[in-house]
Parts: sequence; C-alpha cells; structure tokens
Amino acid sequence: MVALRAALTGLPSYIPAKQIPGAAPLASNESPYGLLPAVAALLRAPQADLSRYPDMASTRLVAAIAAHHGVDADQVAVGAGSSEVCGQLLHAVVEPGAEVIFGWRSFEAYPMLTAVAGGTAVRVPLRDDALDLDAMAASVTDRTRLIFVCNPNNPTGTALGAEGLLRFVAAVPERVVIAVDEAYREYVDPGRSLDASVALRDRPNVVVLRTFSKAYALAGLRVGYCVGPREVIAQVRKAQVPFSLGTLAQKAAIAALGDAGEVARRVQLTVAERERVAERLRALGFAVPQSQANFLWLPLGRSSAAFAQHCLAGAVVTRPFPDEGVRVTIGRPEQNDAFLDLTEKWLTSS
Repeated sequence: MVALRAALTGLPSYIPAKQIPGAAPLASNESPYGLLPAVAALLRAPQADLSRYPDMASTRLVAAIAAHHGVDADQVAVGAGSSEVCGQLLHAVVEPGAEVIFGWRSFEAYPMLTAVAGGTAVRVPLRDDALDLDAMAASVTDRTRLIFVCNPNNPTGTALGAEGLLRFVAAVPERVVIAVDEAYREYVDPGRSLDASVALRDRPNVVVLRTFSKAYALAGLRVGYCVGPREVIAQVRKAQVPFSLGTLAQKAAIAALGDAGEVARRVQLTVAERERVAERLRALGFAVPQSQANFLWLPLGRSSAAFAQHCLAGAVVTRPFPDEGVRVTIGRPEQNDAFLDLTEKWLTSS
C-alpha cells in the first residue's frame, strides 16, 4: 500500500464557493465591477509572447510593486495569489513540527497550508469577533516560527487598532516571523488601522501580504505578493513554484497598479454599500461586527447553513461557516438589495 503523509490524509480540502449562472455571487469577496479599464485594454491587445515562458523573476512587476510601496525590489516576493505567497512563506521559515499561530476563525487556508508545510497549527480563539492579540502573544513558545495576523480578519471583517498591533509586534520575539495579511487593506478606513507596509517597514521579522484579487479585480489571474526584510524575502522567493506567475498575470497586475484612480472610486462605492447593508442588517436585529473589508459577517451560529441555503434558493450565493456564521460579500446595489430582501423573508418565515 502506498505510504501517504498522515498530516494530509485527514486534512479537509479547500471548498470553493458555488458558482451558479445567474445568481448573485456574494461568497468569494471579489470585486463586483469587472476588470479595471486598463486591464481590459491590455487583454484586448495581441499577446504574442504567451507562447514563451514568463519572466520567472517577475522583474517588471516586482519593480512596480516596490515603487508602489516605496521599497527596494529585493524587499518584494510575488506568487500566484496571496495564498501561494503564504505557502512560500511557510516553506521558508517552518520546519517539521514548528508551530504556526493564527486567530480562529480566520482565513481558511492557514491551517491547510501549515499542514502541507509540515508545521503544527495553533488556533487562538477570537474575542468579540476580532483577533485576540494578547492571547496570540501568550501562545508563543520555543517552537513558534510564524504568526499570521489577518487584518482585517477574514471572515469577520474586524480590523486591529494601531496601538494594539504595535504593542503585539513589540511583544513577539524577533526570531518569530509575523505575517500581517492585508488582503483587504484598500477597504480600510485609514483612521481604523495602520498600514503595516509603512508602519512596520523597519521591523526585521515583519512581512506584509497583499493581493490583486480583491480591490484590483484580478481574482481569476492570481497575483499576490509580500513586502518585508531582504533576508526573509530572499528565502520566500526560493520557495515559489517556478513560472507560477504567468506573463499575462504579471502584465495585468502592472496595469492594475497604474489604474489607481479607478480602484479608489470602486472602493468608495463598495464601502458606501457596506455601510448601507450593515445598517439595514443591524436594524433587522443582526449583530453585525464593524467591517473594514468588502464583506460582512453574520454570526448566526447553528442557523448558518440553513440561512445560506435560504439565500441560495433565492439565487444569492453566500459563504456559510457551519455552526458559526455566514460571510456576505458586498456586491452591486441590486445584488445587495436581493440579499436584504431574502434576509427579511428569512426573519418572517422564522
């Protein structure tokens, strides 16, 4: 009989959201406004170089990201989405049996990627739907190698205050790498939380993860990156699968970075809708946490699966976390209205 890794045989697979033609896709936190104009123009142009291998170093993209953040190119590592970059980081710093700390519930991929890398996941319960930084710091042991700080947290949408995050980073030993996952940074009110890529830039053990899948609307092309200390980034680059970031994805990400005005306009639309939908849900009696992302969290407990199925029957796809809650992406106004109508019907039928 073939010998397989025990750590993987019992590991659940990542389950993507349902894709149903004609339904409102409010499950995967994608941008609802389609491709950015600059990216759409790029894709309409001839791409003769796609018959050749991509630039494995993503030289132009890395340079564009470095300029965007005001850092040197050797402080940037890229990958096929921030999920792959998380995996690269894990393989760079985690040895078999080493511990990886993260809040729970948080990004679903953390425990899966940790197991694949041979690490031991340490889940620290949330407090009031937010990361409990004090408990996470107290969980550090001699075996801890990496801490994921999802900010804003997925799926609850809550963001950490600047003072608490700075205090946490100061409390963690420098031998432990802290990965601040800012996949939803563009949607954060600047007064609510610090930009880790700026405020923690000089910390020798802090890397910041970002993605082009959300505000930049490139979920289907898979581009993510991290910014951090040169010594760490050099190892993260080594862990990237060769040629994982295709030529078209690299070009699209560069184009997206150059369309900053349109990105900001779309973010403002989403934030306005987020606040409108949240206000309505709270008026209906739902305890919706203050979100700083492009989604909302409904802590419905045991009713979560049934509520999501009710929405699905009404052609709105949400993301249930059984016995915990339901995450709802902020879509276009008409999609959000369809969700709110279904929510009111749920309350009436219940």
